[in-house]
Amino acid sequence: MVSMGVSDFVMTMALLLLVIGVIVLGFGIFTLVKRVLGKELNLIAEQTAKIAQKGVTEEISGLVGNARALIEALNEMVKTTTGISVFLILFGTLLMAGAYLLVKSIG
Repeated sequence: MVSMGVSDFVMTMALLLLVIGVIVLGFGIFTLVKRVLGKELNLIAEQTAKIAQKGVTEEISGLVGNARALIEALNEMVKTTTGISVFLILFGTLLMAGAYLLVKSIG
């Protein structure tokens, strides 16, 4: 059986918190950058705008309403993804700060 002192245990917890914090921070940044640079989302928004303009010129009210609903759904999806990304970034930063405070408390 491995004998660990209190400082070794706290150091192990701090290392684990640091690793998890870096992973969570990386996921948050990756998700945020992926959404900002996501070409599929921009393409869908552009095509929807074109469909809406065509519906306006040809006076097809159902087409315009559906295109508007799609644009609103895309906007909500981007807001949700951005919020999740910011939460992950903050949570990862807090985990790393907790690891720092644990290491600092040893000394």
